[in-house]
Amino acid sequence: MPHDLFGTPVIAAPMAGGTSTPAFVEAVHRAGGLGFLAAGYKTVAAMQADIRTVRESGARFGMNVFVPDPAQLPPSAAVLAELEDYRLQLRTDARRYGAELPQLRLADDDEWQGKIDALLSDPVELVSFAFGLPGPDVVRALQRAGSAVLATVTTAAEAVQAAGQGVDALVVQHTSAGGHSAAFLPAPEAHVAEPGGSQLALPGGTTAELLAEVRSAVGLPLVAAGGIMDAAGLDAVLRAGAVAAQLGTAFLRTDQSGAKQLHKDALADPHFTRTRLTRAFTGRQARALENEFVRDHPGAPEAYPAVHHLTAPLRAAAAAAGDAERLNLWAGTGWQKAQAGPVAGVVHGLLAGR
Repeated sequence: MPHDLFGTPVIAAPMAGGTSTPAFVEAVHRAGGLGFLAAGYKTVAAMQADIRTVRESGARFGMNVFVPDPAQLPPSAAVLAELEDYRLQLRTDARRYGAELPQLRLADDDEWQGKIDALLSDPVELVSFAFGLPGPDVVRALQRAGSAVLATVTTAAEAVQAAGQGVDALVVQHTSAGGHSAAFLPAPEAHVAEPGGSQLALPGGTTAELLAEVRSAVGLPLVAAGGIMDAAGLDAVLRAGAVAAQLGTAFLRTDQSGAKQLHKDALADPHFTRTRLTRAFTGRQARALENEFVRDHPGAPEAYPAVHHLTAPLRAAAAAAGDAERLNLWAGTGWQKAQAGPVAGVVHGLLAGR
């Protein structure tokens, strides 16, 4: 697989939940980057509609798919008990907005097989996976259909497993990245405790250092992700051996981003002074601006996507109320450099001098 697979060093990360809209992906392409749509949380029909819309625009794009965790579907009896306890804790939040907590939803695989079948019957150029590996049979089937396959990894050990499934390239995600961690293997023994009891595994001190670790373990093209916000950050990971950088937080405040305005405004609000990894919103570690909800729920169970469904009405109510203290404000560690304005301004700044 040639290292010019992407045709650009700037990739806009797939941001599920409404941020990576077709208009956003098209704008990234027009500016000289490459955007990824996000299939996560969408129905098969909605995913297909996004594909059609971007194709009609003439933009290059990729599609990202969440890999379901069979260990969580359904959760074990012990995790189920933790979920019931967490549901009780969330009653205070529900009363705040007059919202109703849903019953636990325990077996949602995000329409996994339907999405794979759709991507095989109507292939896209690039398919990436997060939260796990799709399996060698899926990888080979997608490649036979004409798609290049990327896996998202967070450690050298995960990279070796992904390479063993025959993927074409890897997205190497550092813990500084905003939103969900793509980790799918147990964390390394070395940890750093974050306030509130969260354990943050640090496989490399910087994104470039993690990239070097992965490069020493596999020979695949690597895309760097995590904390990259400007041309200097892009240069650093390219020098470390990446063929491109995947950026999410850098694009969140842009005009074409589908992120909630409340989220965009919070990224520029000096009230928020740090990010933290938290399971409070979805049951999976994700980096967000530290707000009241994050601080109030440091012990949320590891149960994705059950917690995601449980907190969905609370997040919707917080957004409707304009309450940034109870919303999932995904953000990487470089969030303070996120710029408002057109997507083109961000992409051109990253590519300046190239």
